[in-house]
Parts: sequence; C-alpha cells; structure tokens
Amino acid sequence: MAGRFRLATFNIENLDWSPSAQDEFERRLAVLRPQLAAIDADILCLQEVDAQRPSAHEPRRFVALDRLVAGGGYERFFRATTLRPGGDAPADIHNLALLSRWPIVERRQLFHDIVAPWRWTPPADHAVAQPIDILFERPILYARIALPGGAALHVLDLHLRAPRAVPLPGEADRRAGRAYAEGQWLAAQKREGQALEARLFVDRIFDAESAPLIALCGDLNCDAYDAPARILWGAEEAADGPRSLTPLALRIAEPARFTVIHAGRKTLLDQIMASPALAARCEGVTILNQGLADEATAPDPILGSLHAPLVARFRL
Repeated sequence: MAGRFRLATFNIENLDWSPSAQDEFERRLAVLRPQLAAIDADILCLQEVDAQRPSAHEPRRFVALDRLVAGGGYERFFRATTLRPGGDAPADIHNLALLSRWPIVERRQLFHDIVAPWRWTPPADHAVAQPIDILFERPILYARIALPGGAALHVLDLHLRAPRAVPLPGEADRRAGRAYAEGQWLAAQKREGQALEARLFVDRIFDAESAPLIALCGDLNCDAYDAPARILWGAEEAADGPRSLTPLALRIAEPARFTVIHAGRKTLLDQIMASPALAARCEGVTILNQGLADEATAPDPILGSLHAPLVARFRL
C-alpha cells in the first residue's frame, strides 16, 4: 500500500528439502505458501531456514527457500542470509533469512563481534572438571534497507538459544540433577549473552544517528518480560527512554498475544521491537495465530509451523 509498509517475523520451523522427501515437502508448501501470502510483508524476517546440498559434492544453498518463494510475491525480493560462522556457506540447519522489497544496502552477521566468548570452569567434583567454552548457537543477521523516500531502516533478525539444557562433558543424562541445573544455567548464559550483543549493536546505531529507524525481529525463546527481552529493551520499562526498543506485540490484547502454544500454555516467544522513531510510525500489530497447533501434541511431520507469524504495519 502506498505510504505504508509491512514488517513481519516468522519462525518457519526447520524449513528443509531433500529429493527423498519430495512429497512431504510439497505438502508443506501447500500450507506455508498461503501463510506467506497472508503475511503480505514488504520485509520478512525468517528463522530456522535450513540449507541443502543439491548433490553430494555441491556446497549448501537455500534450495527449500528458493522453492518456497518460487512463483510468489517474494520471489524477486532482495535477500540477506547468514553463513556458518567461520565459513563461506550456510549452516545445515537454523539459518536466518531476510527478504526485502527494497534494496539491502548493507548486510552483516554478528557472532561474538561485540561480546567475546567466555569460559566456565565446573566445580572440582564435576565428572570432567575442565573449562567449557560458551559460544552462541548461531549468528545475528543485520541489514540496512533503503526505504522509499531515502530513509534507512535497520533490521536485526535473531534466534536466541532455546531453554534446553546444554550437554556437559562427562554427564550422560542432562535431564535431571546437577547436569540439568548446570546445563540450564549455561543455556540462559548463551541466550542472555547474545541478547546483550544485539542490544550493544543497537546502541552503536543510536550513537551514529539521532533518530534511527530500528526493528529487532525474531524468536527470542523467552517470555515477553524475561531477562533476554529486558536486555533488548534497553530501559527499565518497555517503551521508556530515548534509546529503548518497544515490544510492539504488547499492544495486542492479552488473549490474542501469543505466538506459540506448549501443553496448553500460550506464550509470546516471537517479537518485533522498534526504536522510538519507528514505533511512532506503527499503525497496528497482528499475530496470525488462528488455528495454531500445540507444539506438545502436534503430529509429526509438521506441515506448517508451530510458531505464528507476527506482522507490524508502519507509515512510510
């Protein structure tokens, strides 16, 4: 629509393809393509985009994503994607992808660029009392997009670590006892550390521009008021302060404010956070969660996604 644009985030849930599972992939396309059409985004942030080898000796590329958008409105969009840290090709699973109607004039990925890796030394009575390196699970994707009229939109696409216990060396079972407690603590460290890296990068944009348009989008793997979300706000209260990021989904009435259902519990794991200048242009927020399946009881294989897309509408 002239004078407006739509920005969306969607964890597309292990988007994968293989020649041996072509029928299953076609069934997924029949569900996902109408979802993408309903999102109708001008800028779309995706998480969990897998990369495939078309043949055994070819490098990985986004075969599944290419086939998903072929023939649709997103086919000719500009694209930015992540690479495996330290490599020149995508990772096999859980890449990030950003599709934009307008040119992407700068792109980069952040992986311990600001927050350095650190080490934790387990207690002396641990089964393997050696230091454990704490590394993030995957990069953050950044893109600067040239909006019509000349304004720049800064977009961060991220997927934080899930709250599942990190496996520890020498511990056979991470589901209970000390191994579980230590593994959960390490998972929280990773999630909050990467939230801090995203927040510090956002602060660099604020340092460079007086009223930047910033959108931070993605799957935070935490509730709306948990520590990683609060780190990303950059203020004691959401939407408070000249450098704060406003969680736009909190403008939605609470009964409809969820993107995931787990064992009947509705949670807001996926968010779009906006800088004050961008939040002031927001005209509405929608979560397309009608008919969303409960991830605890959903049949396998998943045809669509167990996350609902979150869409925000802005004035240009």
